[in-house]
Amino acid sequence: QVDRYLYHMRLSDDVLLDVMARFQAEMVKGLGRDTNPTATVKMLPSFVRSLPDGSEKGDFLAVDLGGSQFRAHQVKVFDDGKQSSQLESKFYPTPKEVIQGNGAELFDYVADCLLDFMETKNLKHKKLPLGFTFSFPCKQTKLEEGVLLAWTKHFKVRGVQDTDVVSSLRKALQKHKANVDVLALVNDTVGTMMTCGYDDQRCEVGLIIGTGTNACYMEEMRHIDLVEGDEGRMCINTEWGAFGDDGALDDLRTEFDRELDLGSLNPGKQLFEKMISSLYLGELVRLILLKMTKEGLLFNGKVSTALLTKGKIEMKHVSAMEQYKEGLSNTKEILTELNLFPSEEDCVAVQHVCTIVSFRSANLCAAALAAILTRLRENKKLLRMQTTVGIDGGLYKTHPQYAKRLHKVVRRLVPTCDVRFLLSVSGSGRGAAMVTAVARRLAAQRQRIDATLAPFLLPLGTLREVKDKMRAELEYGLKRETQANATVKMLPTYVCGTPDGTEKGKFLALDLGGTNFRVLLVKIKSGRRRSVQMYNKIFTIPLEIMQGTGEELFDHIVQCIADFLEYMGIKGARLPLGFTFSFPCRQASIDKGTLVGWTKGFKATDCEGEDVVDMLREAIKRRNEFDLDIVAVVNDTVGTMMTCGYEDPNCEIGLIAGTGSNVCYMEDMKNIEIVEGNEGKMCINTEWGAFGDNGCIDNIRTKYDKEVDEGSLNPGKQRYEKMTSGMYLGEIVRQILIDLTKQGLLFRGHISESLRKRGIFETKFLSQIESDRLALLQVRRILQQLGLDSTCDDSIIVKEVCGVVSRRAARLCGAGLAAIVEKKRENRGVERLQITVGVDGTLYKLHPHFSRVLRETVKELAPQCDVTFMLSEDGSGKGAALITAVAKRLHNVGQK
Repeated sequence: QVDRYLYHMRLSDDVLLDVMARFQAEMVKGLGRDTNPTATVKMLPSFVRSLPDGSEKGDFLAVDLGGSQFRAHQVKVFDDGKQSSQLESKFYPTPKEVIQGNGAELFDYVADCLLDFMETKNLKHKKLPLGFTFSFPCKQTKLEEGVLLAWTKHFKVRGVQDTDVVSSLRKALQKHKANVDVLALVNDTVGTMMTCGYDDQRCEVGLIIGTGTNACYMEEMRHIDLVEGDEGRMCINTEWGAFGDDGALDDLRTEFDRELDLGSLNPGKQLFEKMISSLYLGELVRLILLKMTKEGLLFNGKVSTALLTKGKIEMKHVSAMEQYKEGLSNTKEILTELNLFPSEEDCVAVQHVCTIVSFRSANLCAAALAAILTRLRENKKLLRMQTTVGIDGGLYKTHPQYAKRLHKVVRRLVPTCDVRFLLSVSGSGRGAAMVTAVARRLAAQRQRIDATLAPFLLPLGTLREVKDKMRAELEYGLKRETQANATVKMLPTYVCGTPDGTEKGKFLALDLGGTNFRVLLVKIKSGRRRSVQMYNKIFTIPLEIMQGTGEELFDHIVQCIADFLEYMGIKGARLPLGFTFSFPCRQASIDKGTLVGWTKGFKATDCEGEDVVDMLREAIKRRNEFDLDIVAVVNDTVGTMMTCGYEDPNCEIGLIAGTGSNVCYMEDMKNIEIVEGNEGKMCINTEWGAFGDNGCIDNIRTKYDKEVDEGSLNPGKQRYEKMTSGMYLGEIVRQILIDLTKQGLLFRGHISESLRKRGIFETKFLSQIESDRLALLQVRRILQQLGLDSTCDDSIIVKEVCGVVSRRAARLCGAGLAAIVEKKRENRGVERLQITVGVDGTLYKLHPHFSRVLRETVKELAPQCDVTFMLSEDGSGKGAALITAVAKRLHNVGQK
């Protein structure tokens, strides 16, 4: 009979899955900037950005306003490796005249109680941080600021709604001369999550089921439109009690729910809470029993005064009637006390009503919680998730069956989540202290991280100094008397022109600059159908040849050329050849290049100090199969400039920003004292990577730069390159991460084996980690691949370190480039210069921010120059062929 009567309160799993979907939709609405104003589930940001990590310590105060009593707490958090804390509390009544009076009286009462507590604990002489647990919906814009949206739970204090409750508390404390620093405003639900999070680091959901009900959880910042920033996570206080206030649950609300709502202090509000929380369940049972009695189904149809009196049946009665063994005898006793004289059947029926009402509460609570757990799992992109829910509240703790029912239904609704339910011990007190402790830890950490990274933040004035010093070094390298001692070598390339579009013919290009070696055939057409066609083949250079004799190396190169000529069917033709040789060379003419020294792992003997073109010619003679006309030996930076110069005649600068860093540009012959002649221009290969080798930029080198330099293959050399090029940025990041870990600011203070390995942090990881599209979850995955087990907070710090290092590299590179474009402007004697820079290199091409920061810096430091950046395509292959073609054209003009 009861089952039939309360049929609408029994919810199937299908209905619960539907409620879960509805709640998920409400969460999305609450998180969206445009949809939040009309959302019932307010999804309030709490500004709690981090869970406890176990390193918190110190003495804290907490006050807790929101339940039937006001509480003051002292919490000691010990950094003893055991994550222990000690709580001492005092309870104060909340008189009706205070909770339904005016705001000034309420906060004066809170301050009075706190001072009384501090006196009893002898704490008045200490200045302690305080966490304020305020269990009502607040709109927060900071951790220590919150505007009350609405009172709930029988509180109706005048003049507090729409004001900041923290400043009201601070005023009252100042008035009472209390020596306290209010650091955090905390909702009791958040406090519950934080308390449990201290004991179990997997805890990222807080749940209250007591007089009121609410849930909070850690949401990804990128989904929270209401707060600036995309990095990390923040705890969201859902305020789910208002779910259904827009009618979304009307199909599930019974006539009893409607009657209960009409008789409440806030009709039409907190409808979900009224179906779930202990404040209302006893009243719901009373309304059901009253109607059943009136219809003659109970107590022989006799309605007692107790059944007509609102609030006469409380939650404690419902819990007692549902006791496993004593339930029936308890039911008889309670009903008799209410002047209802029950039969045995009446007792069974009433017990059944209680069960259905409390079971529905657990079911609805489970459905909304399942929605939160599903969202967490989807945010993490996991197929299966392990997590912990911190839980508090009288209904959960004292009702004999509630917890078991809730767990069972949650596990049924989200089988892909392995959920542990952890009971919070004084969540509102310890939790507020935890939030305060975490806030203090984060503030201290922030200071130390800022101090570590400060030397990388170069102000505009410092960058101007770098530009001026670079300019001075360029001049030293060009002057005859200072060139020998200059660090920026300013090597003449004997490339005296850029393409003019009349180049044509077939050319060979060789490209040697690493473990791979390329041979290319390049066909250039001129005129209206101008085009460049390329055919190439890649050959590897085995380690034994890289580190063997010079003769073996050049014989291997010639062998590769022979294979290619055969493959292309052009062995008989004597083609002009450009040789891209990406190692430092001194040139005496365009086809003479003396190797200054090997780099990049090459160690072939009898090459340094020799002319590489002669060595190639001799190897061709030894083979005696074909002949080639070696026209030019080329640096890859010059090749980059030439490739872009073919497309844009305004391109007179080449920049490489990749594994290495270098620049070349067209200089007026009259300024190049180390080469005879004053007419025309010549391309200068600056070899600017060595800028600073004389100590001129030591003021901006950090201890990390020095560590990277000392551990490199060429200590003391290429200092500017070591601050700006891809080969070293990852290593700088690794050194900073080690230092931050030693300071206990990262990876829980544990330096893993992989972090000790030099070179583990490749620059491609910087590019991936800094990508705007990459969520922190993917950053964590990259760090895991590197053997670094990181938390969400660690990932934020690592991303920040990568950003600071790569930004400095781009700014320094921009300062150097600004010196070059300013020099070009002065050479031309113009007020405003328009010029194109041809660029190549993985750092420029693949890093998400490098190119933008570089361009912005050049604009800031050389405001009178309009610089266009043009990406080069195959500077070392196509560029070498173009240099050869230009050299041939100029040679023919000279002959004529």
